[in-house]
Amino acid sequence: MPVTEVTTDPEALTMTLTADVAASVDRLWDAFTDPRQLERFWGPPGYPATFTQFDLEVGGRARYVMTSPRGEQFHGLWEFLEIDGPRSFTALDSFADADGQVLADMPTSRMVFVFEPTETGARLRNTTYFDSADALEQVVAMGAVEGSTMAMNQLDRVLDGLRAYAAGKGTQTELLDDTHVRITRLIEGPRDLVWRAHHDPELLTQWLLGPDGWRMSVCEVDPVVGGRYRYQWEPVGDTEGEAFGFDGETLLIDAPRRSVTTEHMTGTDFPSTLNDLTLDEEDGATLITVLIEYPDKATRDMVLATGMTDGMETSYARLERTLVSA
Repeated sequence: MPVTEVTTDPEALTMTLTADVAASVDRLWDAFTDPRQLERFWGPPGYPATFTQFDLEVGGRARYVMTSPRGEQFHGLWEFLEIDGPRSFTALDSFADADGQVLADMPTSRMVFVFEPTETGARLRNTTYFDSADALEQVVAMGAVEGSTMAMNQLDRVLDGLRAYAAGKGTQTELLDDTHVRITRLIEGPRDLVWRAHHDPELLTQWLLGPDGWRMSVCEVDPVVGGRYRYQWEPVGDTEGEAFGFDGETLLIDAPRRSVTTEHMTGTDFPSTLNDLTLDEEDGATLITVLIEYPDKATRDMVLATGMTDGMETSYARLERTLVSA
């Protein structure tokens, strides 16, 4: 995890984040000044950013929107004040409305990004200056420390490249907090095809099977916002077990990049989870990221104890084989 420290100073009216990475200053600068790279880590998990404007010049502006798993949108605006590439840049950071107008009742701060070489790579120091103690407290209360930490801890996958970050590692499970788990798996294949394999019943029934000895007997998909889906599996041959299934609703669709659905075990009163699927492509490979939100820690631990990660790895390995012939 790149982030080494996040501190707030009520007297200096600052919040400072420090991160160390195994990459050059130039590489770090590129990640922060190329909007397509920046949007892959600027928002914390579950709130990815999309930059709609990025004019890297003094007086220029950058506009972005973060979209929550349930579709709420949070807009931001930068105005570049100083640029000294690849060493630093300074920008005013404001909350904005959908038209890019600054929200007067929300704090505007001044962000200074400094990139320095180290013996093992480079260091990012991001210091945010606030106009008042109230503004600092307000932003901290909104989760700025936790959010910025989780966001910047996504830097490695961008700096390393997706193949170096995930190739050969299989399905990886990370516990982000008591109710959030992140699953990642690199798939050899283009994003458009991986997206289709997640939403086309003909393809889904070929790979989304979990351990060997099961078949998908029901696969109903309606991949539009508000649409419902239903999956059911049953054992084949001598495999022990009883049929089971999941159903849910699509909350967000941004093809072929992201979809968010609820997931409920059919026929039970178990609470639903929230499954946030994101696909990123690089050099013909696609990184699947599934952010799962559980209702509580007990449910999270119960599900993980079922061998979920191993079952997903079996399915994802089958997905790669399926894509070869798709």
